[in-house]
Amino acid sequence: MQIGVETARAVETKRVFVIDDDDITRTVLQFILQDDNETHDLATLAEAYAQGGRAQPDMVLLGLGIVEREGNVVLTNIAARWPRARILLIAGPGQEATAQDDLAPHAHAVLTKPFTVETVRRRVNAQFGRLAPATIQLHRVPVSAL
Repeated sequence: MQIGVETARAVETKRVFVIDDDDITRTVLQFILQDDNETHDLATLAEAYAQGGRAQPDMVLLGLGIVEREGNVVLTNIAARWPRARILLIAGPGQEATAQDDLAPHAHAVLTKPFTVETVRRRVNAQFGRLAPATIQLHRVPVSAL
């Protein structure tokens, strides 16, 4: 079942890799994004590279812990392997500054915990260039005015 998903997005195939060593973070993000995207939950970069050899991602959500452990070269490697993929860093509370420092040169944005369905989908959709539908204000016109 797709909750709150526009029909056009339901048939659009965007592949998202969620790579983080935290099981809960991966599960939550996969649950939030699976209605709009083909979402893959991956614990390691090795798993992601194997999966990406079969089908390249359009977006990579990468845990900041992996970048801190492996170094910024991870971002360079991901960008070289999957040049069309948008890279978002997953940061915990208080890690925003560190994540912002790691953005250059290849990461595109930061996704900060705690997650909500609306903020995660809004951030991912913005990176895909999916614009939110415009709200049209309707006004009641009296029949006598017609």
